[in-house]
Amino acid sequence: MSALESSQFEGPEKLLEIWFAPSPADVERIAPPTEDGKYGLRKVDKAVWEEMLKIVGCKVLSVIKGSEIDAYLLSESSLFISPHRLILKTCGTTLNLYGLPRILEIARDHANLPIVHQFFYSRKSFMFPERQLGPHKEWKAEVGYLDAIFPHGAAYTVGKVNGDHWLLYMTKPQVTQGNSSRTINVSQSEGADWSDPSKGTDYTIEILMTHLSPTASELFFSPEFGGKKTPSTHAQALSYQTGISDLFPPHLTTLDAYSFTPCGYSSNALLKWSKPPSEDEHHKLLEGEGYYTIHVTPEGGWSYASFECNVSLPTLPTPEASSIPDLQTLVRRVVRIFQPAKLSLTLFISSVGNNNIEEEGGINAVEAAQRAFGLALTSPSKANRGREGDLVYRRTDKINYEFGSYDLAFASFELNS
Repeated sequence: MSALESSQFEGPEKLLEIWFAPSPADVERIAPPTEDGKYGLRKVDKAVWEEMLKIVGCKVLSVIKGSEIDAYLLSESSLFISPHRLILKTCGTTLNLYGLPRILEIARDHANLPIVHQFFYSRKSFMFPERQLGPHKEWKAEVGYLDAIFPHGAAYTVGKVNGDHWLLYMTKPQVTQGNSSRTINVSQSEGADWSDPSKGTDYTIEILMTHLSPTASELFFSPEFGGKKTPSTHAQALSYQTGISDLFPPHLTTLDAYSFTPCGYSSNALLKWSKPPSEDEHHKLLEGEGYYTIHVTPEGGWSYASFECNVSLPTLPTPEASSIPDLQTLVRRVVRIFQPAKLSLTLFISSVGNNNIEEEGGINAVEAAQRAFGLALTSPSKANRGREGDLVYRRTDKINYEFGSYDLAFASFELNS
């Protein structure tokens, strides 16, 4: 193996998400909180998660704990723990799926959560599939591994098989009744309102970027650390310098970031969101907590950056500078930081939320997202007036997919030459 081949790093992440209940409230009914208010998966000690991560092949760098989520920054990406849900995102040659059996044991033995409500595994197509280990060597092997655990899972390929594509494995929602489980249509659950993030809408936006511009990439090469200059202090300064700190209003954001030597960057952020009550609601302002995470591999030849966020974003512009940005604005902000030559975007949303979140003209959230992607990327921003960093792309793929309980908007773009 040449020196070049030995240094190649697989930036695209493997994303594993496990729901053990439809909501935190369902978990709280099973087992009351501890004295510090933690319940469900958040009761599990950090040392237990660290033991699981050894199986995967990564370690914890730092943790930020919010009101609803614990965000672990890892040596290879991120781990998010909510009372009812775990999200594990790892890059490189980590063995993400090998951690799954241990996660299920931990949920059962430490949090009294023996049943998986719903499971998801997804990833972008690998740059260097031949370097992967275990079941991650090929999609067929990953699907076979998961089928042995989840007898009724389904696997999908979205996009060009011989180009950039997105892979998804998912199971149908389950609810427990005593010691058994049965499949249900979550949208028909009594009292469910999946159009409201406080009551169940699941919404995840991913922006996966490759061929970053040299100007953007060089910022993510780190100097030697020592004295007051640490990986964390350097990363916080870099976050401010690049505009990462301003993707969302700073007063709503708690940011944890890390710079790697000689290059690379990772950050987790916890985000506070709010939604004013509608005219027929008389209770107080609805509030919650979500996350975003960014990971950067800047080396030429395999440069890559990813952005992921689970806070439901408006699809129409918001006039208040202090509010959560609309989808079009956020996409433009992220892309301007990394200036990729190629990128793919996915919006994954629970189906009833997609159907109920309608814009003018009656289009649903998936179509509204596709429109926002195009407006953000295929024409210069009027606000930016063609200044450097405002790139123009052409769309190479547009795919909408219905999976049953979830809907997907997938789009890919290439830089206009």
